[in-house]
Amino acid sequence: MRAYIDSDVLIWHLRGERKASKLIRKLRDEEKSELWIGAMQRAEIIFFMRPKEEAATELFLSQFKTATVDQSIIDQAGRLYRKWNPSHGVDINDAILAATVLTTGGIIHCLSVKHYPFKEIAVQRAW
Repeated sequence: MRAYIDSDVLIWHLRGERKASKLIRKLRDEEKSELWIGAMQRAEIIFFMRPKEEAATELFLSQFKTATVDQSIIDQAGRLYRKWNPSHGVDINDAILAATVLTTGGIIHCLSVKHYPFKEIAVQRAW
């Protein structure tokens, strides 16, 4: 099973939050899940890291597969965004991750489950 890790969990791990590290280890080692991140979640981490954080961040991200984004995912994300943004404030990055999961299967692990109000997607609070 694919375990998609949202950027909030990745950021907390990089800040030293043990709960984030424990979740990632549990998913990888105990549950034998494939660790994945969405392209936009990877971008959020890469774009905002500081120069002195590059080596450690890239090493950390190397344990995740990054899902590609294609036309069908963007089109699906657009539909999700237009439907859910007005009522729930869904942002573009979350809509793209949700569309990725709809296409590939898996579960999103995040801290803010309210970012993913989509009933057809499995979302689990990280801790």
